[in-house]
Amino acid sequence: MDKQDQIQAAVFRRLLAHLDSRKDVQNIELMNLAGFCRNCFSKWTVAEAEKLGVDIDIDTAREQVYGMPYSEWKEKHQLPATPEQLAKFNELNPK
Repeated sequence: MDKQDQIQAAVFRRLLAHLDSRKDVQNIELMNLAGFCRNCFSKWTVAEAEKLGVDIDIDTAREQVYGMPYSEWKEKHQLPATPEQLAKFNELNPK
C-alpha cells in the first residue's frame, strides 16, 4: 500500500471513530444533510471489495462500520425518525 492509500485508510478509520463517538447523530440526519450515512459506508465497502475480488457480505461490512452487529446498534442507538425527518428524506430521495 502506498502512502496515499495509507493516509486515506487512516482518515477513513478516523471518520468511523468520530461517527462512533457521535451515536446521537442519526443516520437519517446524515442522509438529509450529507446524502450518505453509516449504511452507505457499509454498501460502499461491499462494492469496493467486489471490485478487488474480495468477498465481504453486508453484515460483515456493517459490523466494521458500526463496531458491533447492526441489529445491536439499532437497538441501542437508533431512534425512530420524526415525521419531519422522513418528509425531508422523501423530498430528497423521490422513488
